[in-house]
Amino acid sequence: MSAILSVDELNDFISPGVACIKPVETLPTAPPASSDPQSLEFEVILDGQQQSTSSGTAAPAQISLTDCLACSGCVTSAEAVLVSLQSHAEVLSMLDAAPSLKLVHDDQGRCTVSGLENPSSKLFIASVSPQTRASLAAACGGGLTEQEAGRMIEQLLMGEQGLARGGKHGSSFTWVVDTNTARQACLVLGSDEVLGLGEGRVQPVNNMPTQPILTSSCPGWVCYAEKTHPYVLPHLSRVKSPQALMGTLLKTTLSRLLGISPDRIWHLAVMPCFDKKLEASREELTDAVWAADAGTGTPKKGVRDVDCVITSKEIFMLAELRGVDFFGLSTSAPRQPPFPDPVLQRFLFPAKRRNQHRDAGTSGGNLHFILHDVQSRHPGSQIRTTRGRNADVVEYAVINPSGDAVFKAARYYGFRNIQNLVRKLKPAKPSRMPGGKPFGSARRPTGKSTGLDFAYVEVMACPGGCTNGGGQIKVDDRVIIDRKEFGEKPGPQEQKAWLAEVDEAYFSADEPESVNGVDAEVDGNLSIDLVAGISPSHIRDTLAHWADITGIRLDRLVYTSYREVVSDVGKSQSDTERVVQLSSKIGGGW
Repeated sequence: MSAILSVDELNDFISPGVACIKPVETLPTAPPASSDPQSLEFEVILDGQQQSTSSGTAAPAQISLTDCLACSGCVTSAEAVLVSLQSHAEVLSMLDAAPSLKLVHDDQGRCTVSGLENPSSKLFIASVSPQTRASLAAACGGGLTEQEAGRMIEQLLMGEQGLARGGKHGSSFTWVVDTNTARQACLVLGSDEVLGLGEGRVQPVNNMPTQPILTSSCPGWVCYAEKTHPYVLPHLSRVKSPQALMGTLLKTTLSRLLGISPDRIWHLAVMPCFDKKLEASREELTDAVWAADAGTGTPKKGVRDVDCVITSKEIFMLAELRGVDFFGLSTSAPRQPPFPDPVLQRFLFPAKRRNQHRDAGTSGGNLHFILHDVQSRHPGSQIRTTRGRNADVVEYAVINPSGDAVFKAARYYGFRNIQNLVRKLKPAKPSRMPGGKPFGSARRPTGKSTGLDFAYVEVMACPGGCTNGGGQIKVDDRVIIDRKEFGEKPGPQEQKAWLAEVDEAYFSADEPESVNGVDAEVDGNLSIDLVAGISPSHIRDTLAHWADITGIRLDRLVYTSYREVVSDVGKSQSDTERVVQLSSKIGGGW
């Protein structure tokens, strides 16, 4: 378990469960004849921990992240407290265990891979979120921009003075990409999903979500819905998150273009949220979904689209364990080899990055893009904003020139507000009494069901959005206290000021170029269909190209699914008693 996270630090913690389904499954059906049942003890260890060798102890109950996802005994937006496999230490362990594959480019621009004769060697790739770059930029201080902090991360992962300097094999990452590019694709796909644009547009093969459609890019929110409110699942957007979409894109294209197995590609994601570790472990985000179409043979269970996720905090720990001074790294961009496909090269590494619009917020701008997409389809319309009960609840409406609302949406951040949201979505139960009225849903004082008069709701678990994620650097972290030289331990006001610095860094990206006052597209070509700074036609063409070069249906690449998570814990009285007994011996399970 990573020492940087403890239960006490989870300010959005819901409720822990004493019982854990995994020990129930591993308890023996009958005690050994030579042992006293009262003397048996079971040891619960986490992935990556060493088993104790004490005598008289039964085999340990191994708890993996998959087990946590298969159990509703614990409900928290940061179940990563049970995860040790995905950590900064695992990154270094993998780099030391697997020499990095090398790319060789010939005079015709063709790319081949060297080092395949070693079965342990891998191609290392990383993707970094803009929220992480903003958090590190604020930590470095001195007016450092988000883009400059990103180059320091690239130097750490790719440069000669980074992780490769102290590694066993000198392994390093071949590419470090920006998840903002995948975010743009997710925004276009999400808007098409909400607006029901099916003419020539890709749609989920399975059932479409029902309105109001709720964002699904926040894994803490998704896990909460799957375990506690399954009636919400039909409303969740089927579009993958930027992290998941980027992982699928890298694994599918590189395995096809370079002719290597997906398990030879190791993808690291650097995110602002511990829950992203949970997302990467979902079975829906593995090669089992797309490998059959890709023609790579029988999919190997467990080949994830994202192999490991670390947080912004863990970047410092990664550097420290290698003896690298992160603050001393260069802000110049290291040379990255060209991507094997020129179209995807322009998509993944645009010549000019667009700055984040402040109205879009710090969580990717799903709602912001959809509102502007609707506005672009209704000339003369305006976007009206209405403040909710607190700063994390905001309602929006697109008003046409005649004063009618043609589209309504809302934003709900933080679990306190989310609980109010799901109550409004709860369906009424039919009464068993003859002539009785339905009951159980949220109601107004008049007795009418509140419901939700929205087509779309942007939902995020963290108050304030993703720049305030649980994995972000906080003002009371030792590295910040030392650099800020606080006279005493910083309090809420210092944390609020710190978040303002992070947000300022988040919006500090370079301004786009313009032609005659009109924004130019990322590749320098003038675009006539820009929506909130993004060209939907450019995104759709790129996605279609992705499907063509991999031979995989686009819906398999960009959409995912959800399922109700049901635990067996507590259904059998005998099992419950045994679990409680086990929990008391291991300190209550936490």
